[in-house]
Amino acid sequence: MTDTTLLSINGTHLKQMVRSAYLNLRNHQEEINALNVFPVPDGDTGINMTLTAKSAWEEIADSEEEVIGRLAKDVARGALMGARGNSGVILSQILRGFSQALDDKIVCDADDFSEALSAGSDMAYRGVKRPVEGTILTVARAASDGAKRAVARGERNIAMILERAVESARIAEANTPRQLSVLAQAGVTDAGGEGLCVFLEGMLAALRGEVVEEAEAPGRRPEAAPTEKPRVSKGKRPIPPVKFGFDVQFLIEGRNLDVEKIRRDISAMGDYPLVEGDENLVKVHVHVFDPSVPLAYAVRTGFVTDVVVENMDDMAAQGIIPPDVQESMAGTEAPKLEELELQAEPEGDGMAKLPVIAVAPGNGLAEVFRSLGAFKVVKGGQTMNPSIQEIVEAVEEVPGDEVIILPNNGNVIMAAEQAKAISRKSIHVVPSKTVPQGISALLAAMHDQDVSSNVERMMSALKDVKTGEVTRAVRDARFDGIEVKEGDPIGMLDGKLAVKGDTIEDVVIKLLEQMDSDSGEIVTLYCGERTTKEEAEKLVEMIEERFPELEVELVRGDQPHYDYIFSLE
Repeated sequence: MTDTTLLSINGTHLKQMVRSAYLNLRNHQEEINALNVFPVPDGDTGINMTLTAKSAWEEIADSEEEVIGRLAKDVARGALMGARGNSGVILSQILRGFSQALDDKIVCDADDFSEALSAGSDMAYRGVKRPVEGTILTVARAASDGAKRAVARGERNIAMILERAVESARIAEANTPRQLSVLAQAGVTDAGGEGLCVFLEGMLAALRGEVVEEAEAPGRRPEAAPTEKPRVSKGKRPIPPVKFGFDVQFLIEGRNLDVEKIRRDISAMGDYPLVEGDENLVKVHVHVFDPSVPLAYAVRTGFVTDVVVENMDDMAAQGIIPPDVQESMAGTEAPKLEELELQAEPEGDGMAKLPVIAVAPGNGLAEVFRSLGAFKVVKGGQTMNPSIQEIVEAVEEVPGDEVIILPNNGNVIMAAEQAKAISRKSIHVVPSKTVPQGISALLAAMHDQDVSSNVERMMSALKDVKTGEVTRAVRDARFDGIEVKEGDPIGMLDGKLAVKGDTIEDVVIKLLEQMDSDSGEIVTLYCGERTTKEEAEKLVEMIEERFPELEVELVRGDQPHYDYIFSLE
């Protein structure tokens, strides 16, 4: 396209605009990622918006549709299904509103184009429960206003109208720090707003006949296609090697149960110990090589129900546990309790999975959610949020008509809500913003309760969790009086930059001090993929020495970027 005097555009024009916008986003992806309020390694706005735009482009890449209304509808559908993170979801909403305004149009003239930009902005605002100015929403509205002013002055050339829209968007983006104090403190403009400006500039380049070069795409490595392994019947197959042991879960009912003692005893038996409850009911999960040890202990302690014992080596041999998850599950031989007499074998044929989908950033954390009853775990978290389509596909795998989603990340909640609008099933989003919140919520769920009751229990559990996250600064920054240099150990408390320290361990201790440890009883440490067992055990000793009143649980999370994620309850 070389004609820059366009009084109308059709589907062919729009197709080129979407391709150019996608490539422009991809070429500026890392610059957008770098516009992160906090100096932590979770700048993913550029990634999310690029992948959302990529999905929109791929939806129409082979299309020869010239009717702009039809093509715009396809663009919106592709963007919606591929939308990731808050910024990606909002971009998809802008494109959805844009497409709806062009629904019955064969071609789009100046008035239509201006109205479509306005409809996109309106749709984006409606899609956010509590709109905040100084964000991508503000930039979208400014672009719409710029286009309206151009049309009101008599401009009919769509390229010139979009140019005015881009100019207005750029001014609004530059002013975002004046509207949002966190941006001013961080010395950055809004990442989502920058992404929208880049997207619109890509569209404008296409209308001007300029070519956006297709650069090498940053992002995830392609995943190898799964291969089917032939299965051999039990009794005829080679016995699988014993590497992981048994996943054991049960409930203990009783009166005046000592939860702290049960937690200490179960933690001494094996890996991934999780014990929650009260004096009347305690839920237990642990990985052991000898399931008789925790079961015999449970029978001695109270009335045991909802028993699940799964052979993880058999599950690994059948491919039920994926290889990447197996890598994080190296077990530790459980100690034998002295002279336990096994009583009657517990009745029941196991505990069914809950209709819960959890988002988890690491293999260890994924295993924790599975072990606690989540039917499906979707990989994702900081730097790689799952798409709406990935969430919808997971929902469809869950039996039944009602599904609970635990996003476990504030940047995944909007995508989960959009999945709720798309799926034919009834979806309940429990808005967990951190992994510890999600685990606490899942622990609160009961298998003998209906979905509505469990949602209520899970929502209530979110309130009782304080979350600490420890990593290293990815850039120099000053925020809320805290000045950090690139590489400094830093800590986030419930999503806000709270402390820096000389060492990772120092930051954990400082965060616990800020958390008011006197109000909690249990610290659960989820170790990141770069944290060694020796480092984690040393930290446990430091916490127990500094806070003798706290019980410490250590769980392998294998999450990227964060050395520790931990909770205080």
